[in-house]
Amino acid sequence: MNTSLRHLFNAVIVLFAILGLSTSLIMTVRANELNADTRNTRALYHEYGAPRGSILASDGTVIAKSEKSDDAFSYQRTYSSGQLYAPVTGYFSVNQRADRGIEASRNSLLSGESSSLWLSRVKSLFTGEENLGATIETSIDPKLQTLAYQLLGDKQGAIVAMEPKTGRILAMVSTPSYDPNTLASHNTSEVNSAYAALVGDANNPMLNRTTSELFPPGSTFKLVVAAAALEEGDYNTDTQIPAGDSYTLPGTVTSLTNTTSAANGSNGQITLEDALAYSSNTAFAQLGVKLGKDKVSEQAKKMGYGSSITVDGNSSTGTPMKAVASKFPDSPTDDKLALASIGQGDVLATPLLNAMIASAVANDGVMMQPTLVDRVRSSDLTVISESSPSEFSRAFSSDTAGKLNAMMQSVITKEDPQLQLANAKVAAKTGTAQIGNNDSNDAWITGFAPADNPEIAVAVVVHNVSTYGAQAAGPIMQQIMQEALKQ
Repeated sequence: MNTSLRHLFNAVIVLFAILGLSTSLIMTVRANELNADTRNTRALYHEYGAPRGSILASDGTVIAKSEKSDDAFSYQRTYSSGQLYAPVTGYFSVNQRADRGIEASRNSLLSGESSSLWLSRVKSLFTGEENLGATIETSIDPKLQTLAYQLLGDKQGAIVAMEPKTGRILAMVSTPSYDPNTLASHNTSEVNSAYAALVGDANNPMLNRTTSELFPPGSTFKLVVAAAALEEGDYNTDTQIPAGDSYTLPGTVTSLTNTTSAANGSNGQITLEDALAYSSNTAFAQLGVKLGKDKVSEQAKKMGYGSSITVDGNSSTGTPMKAVASKFPDSPTDDKLALASIGQGDVLATPLLNAMIASAVANDGVMMQPTLVDRVRSSDLTVISESSPSEFSRAFSSDTAGKLNAMMQSVITKEDPQLQLANAKVAAKTGTAQIGNNDSNDAWITGFAPADNPEIAVAVVVHNVSTYGAQAAGPIMQQIMQEALKQ
C-alpha cells in the first residue's frame, strides 16, 4: 500500500511539474506568438476593446481614428480620405490586424501596449478608465499630399516630397491606391472579399510605390555618374568629355543615340554641365565606362543604392516601414556599365531614393535620414518621443554638391525653361526610362527649390507613358513646388 501511494504521489508531482512548465511556456515564451495569432479571438477582442490612437497630418488633421461601435468589437477604425493617405497609414483590420504604414510601424504605441505607455496603463488600472493608445503626429502636409494625389490622377506612379535639410517627408503618394476603410470593417466575410479583390488586382493598389517598387531611373541616374566624376578630381563642370551623335556599346553592335542634337555636343565633345543639361546619353555612357565600374558603384552606394532604408518605426514599436534597396549591378561588363550609366539596363531605384539624392545635392552633400513621424503623444498630450534630423550618409563633398546644384539649374535654364518658377530658381534632373518596345516609358523628374536656399525636394515617376520625363513628370513637380513655397 505504501509503495502504491508513493508511486501515485510521484506521478502527481510529475504531472504538476509538467503543468507548471507548460503554463510557464504559454505565459512567457509563447505569449507574444499566441497574442499575435489571428485565430486568438480573446486577443482580438482585447485589441478592439479600447480606442486605438489617432494618426494625424502635420496640421492636426485626423487621418485615422477609432470610434465607438455598437457591436462586439467596441471600436471601429476609420480613415478619412482613405485612398489619399493609404500609403502613409496602412490599415488595421480584424483579419490582418496592423498591416502596412504607420498602423504597423507604430502598432504598440497606437494600441497602448508599448512599454513607453506603462504609466498610462497604471493610471487606467486604478481609475478604471480605458487604456488609450498614443497619438501619432506625422510630417505629412495635407495640401501637398492632396495636390500630389490629384496631379497623378488615374496614372500609375509615385511622388515623394521632403525637406532637404531635415529628411521630413511632406508628401508620400502612390497610385492607384486603395481605401483602408473596406479592410477595417468588422464583417470578416466582407473584409476577406475586399482583401482578395485588392490582392488580385493586376494594378497592385496596395503596393506603396514610393518605397516598395523599383523603377529604372533613366537619366536621373546621371546625377550619380556626374557626382562620381566630380569626386574623382579630374573633372569640373566645364570639362570637355566625349559625346557624339551615337556610341556603340563596348563589345556589341548596339548603338546609343541622343534625343536632341544639343546632346551630341560639338566635334564629338561636350562639357559635363551641358551633358547633364541636355541629358546626353552618348556622353554619360562613355563617362561611366571611363570612370569604371568600381568608382560608379562606390558612388552609387554612397548615394543610397544597395541600402534598405528605414522610413519609420523599429522592432520595439511594431513592424518598421522600410524602402526596398535600390539596385546597381554587381560587376557589370562595360556594355552593361554604359547602359547603367544612363539609368537603363540593370539599375533600379525607388522614388524615395531619388528624392533623397536631390535632397543631398540641396543639403551640401549630406543625405538625411527620411522620417515620417514628427512626434508621439500619450493620451494626456505628453510628448513620448520626437524625431530629430539625423544623417543617413555623406553622399559627396560640399564642393561637389555646389557644382551639381549649378548643373541641375542648367537643366531648367537650358533645356526645360517651362519648368521654372516665377519666384524661385529650380534645380532638377529629368529622366525617361524605356520599359517596352512601343514607346512605353517611365517618366521621371527629381529636383529642389529654391535652388539657392532649398526648402523642398521632390521626386516624381509616372509609369508606362508615351511621353518624356519633362512633359509627364515635370509639371507635377513644378506645381508641388509652387504650392510648397507659397505657404
